[in-house]
Amino acid sequence: MLNTSTRLSLDPRARLGRRAGRRFLIEWAAIGSLGLIVILLCSIGRMSASVDHLVYDHLLSWRAQPVLPDIVVLEIDNESVAELGRWPWPRSVHAKLLEQIARAKPAAVVYDVLFTEPNADDAALARAIALSPTYLPVLLEDAGRDAPRVVVEPVAPLARAAAGLGHINLEVDSDGIVRSVAQFEGDADARWPQLMVTVARAAQRGAFVLNPQPMNQASAARGDASNDANPDANPDANPDANQDASTDGRFLIPFSRNAQRYAKLSFASVLAGDVPVDKLRGRIVVIGVTASGLYDRFATPVSGELGPLPGVYIHANVLDTLLTGRQVLPAARWLLFAVSLVSLAALLAGFLVLSPRRSLLLTGALCVIALTGSAVLLYGARLWLSPVPAIIGVVVVYPIWNWRRLEMTMAYLRKELQRLADEPHLLPQTPQTPQRRREFGGDVLEQHMALMAQAAQRVQDMKRFVWDSLNSVPEPILVSDVRGIVLIANHAAKAHFARLGAPMPEGRAMQAVLGGLTLVKAIDSGAASDADQTLFARAHWPALLDPARSEFAALMAQGVEVRDADERDHLLRYANCTNAQGETTGWIAGLVDVSALHAAERQREDALRLLSHDMRSPQASILALVEMERARETPALARGVLERIERYAQRALTLADDFVQLARAESQTYMLEPVNLAELMIDASDEVWPQAHAKRIALDTGTDSATGRSGRDENDNDGHWICADRSLMTRALVNILNNAVKYSPSDTRIACELSYVKSAGVSCTIRDEGYGIPEEQQAGLFERFRRFHETERPDVGGAGLGMAFVKTVVTRHGGDVEVVSAPGRGTAVTIRLPALDDEQSELPTRPLHGV
Repeated sequence: MLNTSTRLSLDPRARLGRRAGRRFLIEWAAIGSLGLIVILLCSIGRMSASVDHLVYDHLLSWRAQPVLPDIVVLEIDNESVAELGRWPWPRSVHAKLLEQIARAKPAAVVYDVLFTEPNADDAALARAIALSPTYLPVLLEDAGRDAPRVVVEPVAPLARAAAGLGHINLEVDSDGIVRSVAQFEGDADARWPQLMVTVARAAQRGAFVLNPQPMNQASAARGDASNDANPDANPDANPDANQDASTDGRFLIPFSRNAQRYAKLSFASVLAGDVPVDKLRGRIVVIGVTASGLYDRFATPVSGELGPLPGVYIHANVLDTLLTGRQVLPAARWLLFAVSLVSLAALLAGFLVLSPRRSLLLTGALCVIALTGSAVLLYGARLWLSPVPAIIGVVVVYPIWNWRRLEMTMAYLRKELQRLADEPHLLPQTPQTPQRRREFGGDVLEQHMALMAQAAQRVQDMKRFVWDSLNSVPEPILVSDVRGIVLIANHAAKAHFARLGAPMPEGRAMQAVLGGLTLVKAIDSGAASDADQTLFARAHWPALLDPARSEFAALMAQGVEVRDADERDHLLRYANCTNAQGETTGWIAGLVDVSALHAAERQREDALRLLSHDMRSPQASILALVEMERARETPALARGVLERIERYAQRALTLADDFVQLARAESQTYMLEPVNLAELMIDASDEVWPQAHAKRIALDTGTDSATGRSGRDENDNDGHWICADRSLMTRALVNILNNAVKYSPSDTRIACELSYVKSAGVSCTIRDEGYGIPEEQQAGLFERFRRFHETERPDVGGAGLGMAFVKTVVTRHGGDVEVVSAPGRGTAVTIRLPALDDEQSELPTRPLHGV
């Protein structure tokens, strides 16, 4: 008995001379014989004929063949019938047309109309036919089984006047599509050439000359061969025309998307003389019916794009093919069989040395090579060698061979299961009792089943471990598949939905499970975009709860704040589950209760209200009492004491105001609206003007008072429009101006400059002539409670919160602040803000939430 490594060996050389090796070779030979039979049935037996036709049609549609410009189609179209009357027309009309065409001196005329019944105008029509080399059709009718075919010729005067006769029969394949034409048809008693063969042979003999001459050496060679077989178009004049009925000279017509793009003229317009003679001179004029209901419609390989073709256009394509030598010859069946065997032999050889993956690649490559080679032969050598037998052969053989490989794989899996059973379990497990060990006894099948049961038990243990891990998480967790259907919900999630009285989430769509939540706002890392994210989330709520919608993945990964039916706030986030290859296999949704956090925020807001009201009110009352005491003629308190009380109260009130303003700037919602920065600068300077006037400091705002405050300036660049919270931005400008006034000596100047740069936005620079700030102190300029010149200028008051407020407001508006200063040279503070674009100008006032 062979060991396991020998049985599972993929190298066929390891099997040679052994029992398994003989079985391998027998299976390989049997599979090869099956492929040979399949190819034999498809190529010789023509079982794949319908698929051959389909592939041939598609290959033809991939390449557009140019049409011969020397062929002109003269259509008996709807307009001609409407002008000349109902069909059939008098033969005098046809005679008049031929006379009109003869004046243009065409190379030849092919009249695809049957004239099989005598008529009084036959003599006149015969004279008109004789004016130009004119070729007329005959009709071959099948009289029944074993009966000779009936030939319906034109009436005698017309047949004698014609330059040649030929049949116009078109045969369809089994699927009803015309793909080929027989050069000769008939029986042992009479053999008739196809009408276009007659015309082409006449051109080859020089009966008429085309300008330019379209014949090439290949077509001439083929034409000579046809001449040798049947040198005359009229079988009555050629006693050698009676040939073996099996040699019909059939070839495939290379139809293309240009099959109807021949130069075309209307019968009525030519008859009326409205067509210049240059369009007909030296050309072959093919006359046929295209009017609705008067012609036979034939399906062709290009009917999917062009629809059914009239017979006259099929004959024009046949003539074009014969004159240009583009006939496509079908390959002999024995050749098709031999070539198809090459692909099968290559695949069988690959099975001996290649891995399953490479065998699959080889199978695909052989199919592509067969299709490509067939296309090359079709386009280049005009030989149709169908790739279908070769493709079917390898496609049938490959899965059967893979079935054997699957058996080998199963043996390998059995071995690995045994190895898994022998390895220690990673998770805690119960001791294995003798009774459980006896489960691995019995026959081979029982052993394999026991191994599989043990592997399944380990999977179940791992699943239980995952369950226990999820249930230990105190927050609700939902796990869904890629379609968003909830598969797992931990204990916290079940308790959450039970408390709300909602159905259990398992088996339901994530969007339906979480649809009862109310969106509060979106959470984003960039504070300036919170409002946009929230608006976007509200517009698509609750669709963004569907994890399968990739357009919402980034938003849900950041998280949204929602509120449940019990008015408790939660942070909802999604995370995707991936496998070892990094492919998404599902989604994890987590709900974090943030109600306690919001309660802390409300406490902070209460503290802010305490500062803004309860602390400010006593200070304001103290200041009022001081003013009342000052107004008395004999104040009860000394004036110095009143001034000190007033200064301390004023400092405490200012500190409370600054602290409240800074807290609002950091946490509260901004109400954004289109505003003009020049207007805000004017408002800020008006507020600071009393302090500046007291120190005789000139305020130059650099703005034009004529600029409208209620509407937007005509010039967007000069208007300096931004999207901002009016009160907070004005307060920030006031703080900068206040610092400039406080830290500038008397009789100086403060200049305000506004500018707009498309790439940088709107900027405002406030430049003073004050004391300046040393470079080593500028790094702490925007820190809280940081004051400068405290020792040199003790008379200058302040809490050190003004510039921190400025930095917070400008940053939350998406801008930045820059300070340039030097001792004794003044200070220049520049704020840059994004300019208002056209979309923002159309929006109403909208909130900007704080972080």
